[in-house]
Amino acid sequence: MSVPTVSAPGRPGFGSSAPGFPGQRPGHLPRTPEPARQGPERRLRTAFGLLGPRRERHLVDASVLSQLSMPLGDDGVILGIDPDSQPAVLGLCRPTRLDTVLVGGTWLAQVIALRAAAIGARVAVETARPQLWAPMAQAAGGGQQCVTVHQVGRIAPQGPSPASPVLIIRDLGIRPPRSRLSPAPWQSVLTLLPYLGPTAPRLLANADVVGVQRISPHESEIVGKTMRLGQSDSSALPSLADNVALWCTQKHRQYVMTQPTDAETGLLGAPRRMD
Repeated sequence: MSVPTVSAPGRPGFGSSAPGFPGQRPGHLPRTPEPARQGPERRLRTAFGLLGPRRERHLVDASVLSQLSMPLGDDGVILGIDPDSQPAVLGLCRPTRLDTVLVGGTWLAQVIALRAAAIGARVAVETARPQLWAPMAQAAGGGQQCVTVHQVGRIAPQGPSPASPVLIIRDLGIRPPRSRLSPAPWQSVLTLLPYLGPTAPRLLANADVVGVQRISPHESEIVGKTMRLGQSDSSALPSLADNVALWCTQKHRQYVMTQPTDAETGLLGAPRRMD
């Protein structure tokens, strides 16, 4: 049985009776394009193959447009989930500087570093404890140097840009020295405090966002006064679980539970507050 052919008048080589082009396959441009034609009969576009099937356009009345919606969330690093099991996102990659203070352990700071690198940011860690950061930095990025570790005061300008945002993590104890890096667009800073020191109230007051893991009752009073927390929130801080933190500003606050992925658990271990 012969294979049926479909005739296409005026289109040589596509099953018509007109002579075709040697070696031409159905659906491909002819070696010598035919002259351009005007009107609805034009079905061949130079270098783009055949036009698709022609169907009527879909039209929507203006009165119906308000019913169309697309759920969109914030962009940034997913810290975890809130009490309603919704993603809690921290926008670290932004055109303006974001100063964040985390009163907590290295585990949560390293989870944030890994997730920032996963969304395309470069992470530079200035630390007095390189032995805690070097294994994570070597494992991050699959061989690409997306996380770098620097000695105290030895971090160079990182050259942030919209295509290559930067997260600076400063793990320098309870009295971190002033950074030598100038503020820059697309460069955010996260200062890690293992617990509160003499300069903590100033650091908390100047930060855009503050994250607090489990702390002592005395520290809870300092944080509550500086961040204008209610009595219930201040009282809850000493009893937070290892993977729960209160993220707050002067006006807003949100409890977030960080759930590590299998890869994060394999690299960093189980959630913990103390190092």
